[in-house]
Amino acid sequence: MKSRSLKLREAHKVGGSAAFCSIIWDHKAEHFVTSSSSDPSISVHDGLSPSTLPPTILRHHQDGVTALALSNDSTFLASGSIDHCVKLYKFPSGEFQTNITRFTLPIRVLAFNGSGSLLAAAGDDEGIKLINTFDGSIVRVLKGHKGPVTGLDFQPNGELLASIDTTGTVLCWELQNGIVSFTLKGVAPDTGFNTSIVNIPRWSPDGRILAVPGLRNDVVMYDRFTGEKLFALRGDHLEAICYLTWAPNGKYIATSGLDKQVLLWDVDKKQDIDRQKFEERICCMAWKPNCNALSVIDTKGKYGIWESLVPSSMLSPTVGIPDILPKKRNEILNFDEEIEEELYGASESLNDSLVDSDAGESHHTSRKRLRKKTLIDDDVDAYDELNDGSSLPSASEYRKKSHRAHREKQGARSGAFKSISASTRYKMQSPFQPGATPLEPGKRTFLCYNMLGCITTIEHEGNSRIETDFHDTGRGPRVSSMIDIYGFTMASINESGCVFANPCKGEKNMSVLMYRPFRSWASNSEWTMRFEGEEVKVVSNGSGWVAAVTSLNLLRIFSEGGLQKHILSLDGPVVSAVGWKDHLAVVTHVSDCLPSNEQVMEFRVFNISKMTQELKGRVPLTPGSRLTWIGFSDEGSLSSYDSEGVLRVFTSQYGGSWIPVFSTSKEKKHEENYWVVGLNTTSLYCIACKYPEIFPQVTPKPILTILDLSLPLASSDLGAASLENELMLKQLRLYEVFLSPCNTILICCYISFFWSSFDKQCAPCLQSLSYRNVSEIVKICFG
Repeated sequence: MKSRSLKLREAHKVGGSAAFCSIIWDHKAEHFVTSSSSDPSISVHDGLSPSTLPPTILRHHQDGVTALALSNDSTFLASGSIDHCVKLYKFPSGEFQTNITRFTLPIRVLAFNGSGSLLAAAGDDEGIKLINTFDGSIVRVLKGHKGPVTGLDFQPNGELLASIDTTGTVLCWELQNGIVSFTLKGVAPDTGFNTSIVNIPRWSPDGRILAVPGLRNDVVMYDRFTGEKLFALRGDHLEAICYLTWAPNGKYIATSGLDKQVLLWDVDKKQDIDRQKFEERICCMAWKPNCNALSVIDTKGKYGIWESLVPSSMLSPTVGIPDILPKKRNEILNFDEEIEEELYGASESLNDSLVDSDAGESHHTSRKRLRKKTLIDDDVDAYDELNDGSSLPSASEYRKKSHRAHREKQGARSGAFKSISASTRYKMQSPFQPGATPLEPGKRTFLCYNMLGCITTIEHEGNSRIETDFHDTGRGPRVSSMIDIYGFTMASINESGCVFANPCKGEKNMSVLMYRPFRSWASNSEWTMRFEGEEVKVVSNGSGWVAAVTSLNLLRIFSEGGLQKHILSLDGPVVSAVGWKDHLAVVTHVSDCLPSNEQVMEFRVFNISKMTQELKGRVPLTPGSRLTWIGFSDEGSLSSYDSEGVLRVFTSQYGGSWIPVFSTSKEKKHEENYWVVGLNTTSLYCIACKYPEIFPQVTPKPILTILDLSLPLASSDLGAASLENELMLKQLRLYEVFLSPCNTILICCYISFFWSSFDKQCAPCLQSLSYRNVSEIVKICFG
């Protein structure tokens, strides 16, 4: 058979060695998308006039793009990169929506299921993440491969997922229960460390056959139910097949080999009917959905369209396309397995602090079995609930319930994760301990980190070893390490002592609270409390008191000696809590999340010594963000920081308001994320984490970064943004100082003093303030 030649044009510049490049079509063949692992940009080409109209360029990744995926209705485009991020865009506009998840290593492959409700993502990390595209939560992590995953493909009806790794092993997953239906070990070539070559499985359009590159330069077909080999397509490929794709009707299949050939096969006759020879290896191909055409792209970033590849004497590849109805978009599969929350992704949520799921929010949550509800309608709550251990419904029961699902509601999407069903709800943020990092087996993590010191833990011989360190070794006492037999997952520290707590586990499955004072006349002055039927969620301590908030929405306050002093009922589930001297701030949920994925939270500030509630109000958050830190400034102002990088300080101005005093959108470098530790009237203290990490490593000891407070001012034609920023910050500081009449008199006295007319009757006011406050007033007034 005589080979033909196809002229290619450049889509991406690839310098040096070969790169893996991708090409995909939308479902109407109006646009096609290309990318390259050597280029951080994505090109969206006009499918009708690709040579005359310039492509739309999407520049959101920091490194080469290694994977692309389009939902079947072509409303969303997903991209994965060497920068460990998976991003989501509206299509075809290319409007960026969100970072849907992150990995700790480069991403290799993405795939949408037929309904677009799930996105599968995998790469060099261990595990395949299944992401719910309604809210961005990671509903399951599939683990079983021993090497990087290079290929994923959902069966057309959405019941199975096929995956393949660099060792050539294929796993077929049943999505309803998360188990492996069958395993094919070493059936495909071992691609090793060559990232420009991928093994890839492909389901036939009718979902009955799984095609996999074979070990004999062939394509091997496997049965969907048993995994048994059915037959193989073996022809004139001189080297291993590195990519394959089915024609829309399943009658033909195109294969690309390391021998730089592309062969077209008649599947029924099991023979190749045409071929193309190229100068470079073709690494990706895609059939044009409504035409007799195949698009190809090589390892140098050049693409072309092979027109009329199936002879006119044969059946067109667009005739007889199987009518497979995937599960509706408003159906969520049942999941019932241990989900390991991976934070960097993870997470959980999906912004810089999310991805995940609640990744980055709950640093101490124990692993729990979660079940997604089968149906979503106006009367069904879509939150994850604790599994009661009962078995999942059978496949027939599941299908019956699926048929009772409500029709999808019409309406335009206002965001990447806005549900088509108006009743779809988002998860409330899980509790988190300020200054803590996610627990990782075998690694040292922070249980607490603030401006005074830190508490770290690491698992050692079945137990954990806890270390307490002060930043200023001359200021704090020397605290010996502690063997942790309880498995503490949260802690709080101040000058007097530290408090620890764990979730429900250990002795009689009870949650344990422990307080450890630093200075005491007694040799064994530490004490513990055990909680039966409730679980400690957040802990805090202050001047002479210890507090714990539990799963029963109870605030329990103890003395430093262990005396139970107060028990208060809170209005909602706790989010976080922090203490400072006599003050305790507690943040709780007010209601479910809004349809716009906004958390609704409330804060309260208690004075423990006076037994009063001094402040109460709502916690402002950037739309779509989560609360990631709460604390008091050095001067005692309540402050918060959200996942969008906005720092706010509560002030008495305007009857009690939150002032945004810092925003990372204008400050941070693209390669850095900021992990907040504390602040004062002029500066923010944080740890800069290399993008995309959002938590610091314990070793080596992280270095504090000091950033000037900078309000998110609008761009002004006056060109005096820095002066406006300085003026507003000084106004804020002066207002807080002027709250006390004595402070007002004091400033007048200081002004008079410098003009040699100091009024002695104001001397008591002068003595009532600390030197720190006085010097601050003078600094503000006189520069």
